[in-house]
Amino acid sequence: MKRRNFDCGDACPVEVTLDLIDGKWKGVILFHLQKGFLRFGELRREMPGITQRMLTKQLRALEEDGLITRKVYAEVPPRVEYALSETGERLRPVIDALRSWGIEHKARLEAEAAIEAPTKKPKIAPNRAA
Repeated sequence: MKRRNFDCGDACPVEVTLDLIDGKWKGVILFHLQKGFLRFGELRREMPGITQRMLTKQLRALEEDGLITRKVYAEVPPRVEYALSETGERLRPVIDALRSWGIEHKARLEAEAAIEAPTKKPKIAPNRAA
């Protein structure tokens, strides 16, 4: 259940935003939906680490919060498409900023790891006398 009572002073707007996109998957779903309409299976392929149950749960929460829309077509088998809502579209700069920061941060971590990595000496097989 979403927290709706925000009594947080100056940081309140940040808390409101984070409450909407909290967790491991919501931001990733919003990122992929920036491409346009996607079906459930397409979203699942974009995120191989998510379970069907978790994707369903996260999509429902995002729809409930008004960040995405769900369109069901009267076909057999049924076709359902998800897209960013108008409110979700306004989160585009936030998601893009998170992605940019993540790219820069990952590069910093990799650079630090490369500097800290000890130089490895090749293993030399012991000389065996016959």
